[in-house]
Amino acid sequence: MKRTYRDDWRVIIEIAPHATRIPISALGFGGLDPDLIGTLDGDPFEITIAPRRLGDLAWVSMSDSLASRDVEGDYRRRCEEMLAELLRKPHVKSGRVTCTETHVCSHCDLGWEVLTAEEAADPANQQDGHTVEGEPVCCEKAIAEFRAERGIPALAETGGAA
Repeated sequence: MKRTYRDDWRVIIEIAPHATRIPISALGFGGLDPDLIGTLDGDPFEITIAPRRLGDLAWVSMSDSLASRDVEGDYRRRCEEMLAELLRKPHVKSGRVTCTETHVCSHCDLGWEVLTAEEAADPANQQDGHTVEGEPVCCEKAIAEFRAERGIPALAETGGAA
């Protein structure tokens, strides 16, 4: 059926300059000319932080799958640890961990799409009289598996020209 891949992990934090006067160096801009050093002011704003790749070991670089047996879990833990540390800072108002989810068919690897109730009711989208909401549209194997799990009659075999 559907496989889900999660990648592009990020930590998004909201900075609240009005809560405390924040020195620019608190955001990592150290080593600036002393005449340029000031504090942040204005409305709250968000910063998106990308974690270091799992396979980036400083002295060697490899694919994430070689560096971890649980890539998704390790990225999630890394981001949650980063967020917990950032939320201890007085100027960090809130935060969250996000990622991109991609859904594909386990049979054909095409993007996962299913019929809505409206689409299933439309005769133009029906393969037979048993088409229902939630039925996949990518391949016959996915449709057959979906129908078998729900006790819906299988699609009729279509024969070629005699």
